[in-house]
Amino acid sequence: MQNEAKSLLILIDGLGDEPNSKIGGLTPLEFAATPYIDRLAAQGVVGQASICEQELIPESCSCILRLLGLPTEAMPKNRAYLELLAHNRDVAPDEMVLRCNLAVRDNNGRLVAFNGSGLTTGQMKQAAMVCNKLYDDIEFFHLSEYRNLLILKQEEAVLNCRVQPPHESLGESVDQLLAELKQSSSALAKLLEEAEKRLSVFNHDGLHYILYPWGASDRQALPSFTSLNGKSGGAVCKAEIVVGIAKALGMEVITPPTATGDIDTVVSDKVEAALELLKQHDFVIAHFNGSDEAAHRYDALGKAQFIAKIDQEFLGLLMRVYDNPLKIVVCGDHVTSSVNGKHGDGPVPIIAGAINMEIEGLKISSYKDILSFLLK
Repeated sequence: MQNEAKSLLILIDGLGDEPNSKIGGLTPLEFAATPYIDRLAAQGVVGQASICEQELIPESCSCILRLLGLPTEAMPKNRAYLELLAHNRDVAPDEMVLRCNLAVRDNNGRLVAFNGSGLTTGQMKQAAMVCNKLYDDIEFFHLSEYRNLLILKQEEAVLNCRVQPPHESLGESVDQLLAELKQSSSALAKLLEEAEKRLSVFNHDGLHYILYPWGASDRQALPSFTSLNGKSGGAVCKAEIVVGIAKALGMEVITPPTATGDIDTVVSDKVEAALELLKQHDFVIAHFNGSDEAAHRYDALGKAQFIAKIDQEFLGLLMRVYDNPLKIVVCGDHVTSSVNGKHGDGPVPIIAGAINMEIEGLKISSYKDILSFLLK
């Protein structure tokens, strides 16, 4: 008797893109060498659809939650709390969390980098230490590289403040971008002023390092993955937001020690983790964040090469060693343009198929078809 099919979602963050002159006028997926994705497509179906469908902001939190079965009305407003949860740190009901980038402005006060550009990983860690315990009523929580969180008492004005994401605000005035936030909280305004003074030891060549808080979030409970879908689930991931989502949904999480959340992650090590989770669970998501990071850096070639690495070192290896029925979808969560570095709500490529089993009548024209194929 054939084993019941399990399901694997290979989520290549920011897979959607646009033609780029740096790679011959092709998208990174079109440029990449992907023999195993092509094989899956030949046996299954290729489609495209917007995951956010203009209802949701095109970013990983809401789009990934949608692909894991969470209904629109249950979506959290912001993701900072889930990123904190990824590190097994919770907040009280009267607290809130903000994302906080180590960013860079120029001599004219214009935002020129959202990711600590010009500093090594070690220097970014030192910068985080410099910013720790700046203000008694605000906890500074370092995640990794340029990513940090701020934890403080809940203020309605801050929760309602909509600060533009730094990765979509390059070239704009920092004072204008953060004006409303500073007016909403005198404590945050004081922290940012003191942080810029302390971070000045890292300044060089006209680059000034600053903290850029945004995306305030309060404590938010989510239903379990099993209650949503009637199946057990596991996740292979490194990016804090995906780890936090999986933990909030009660999914088992494996993060290989070699995972980095960027294009230098050891892709093949995620296969072993996925195979281990498939032994225990009906559904597994394997998330790859480097493609999104590369696009934010306008690195179309790096994005294409990373997609090729996922194809050959993850999907290819898995297809060779897994011998039970398995439904597979390869897709993105949103568009990340390697031309302008921004997220978009346009359609993303979707490749759906199966190994060790036959599928018939499969069509992919919306995110609901992905859910139906993998989870119903």
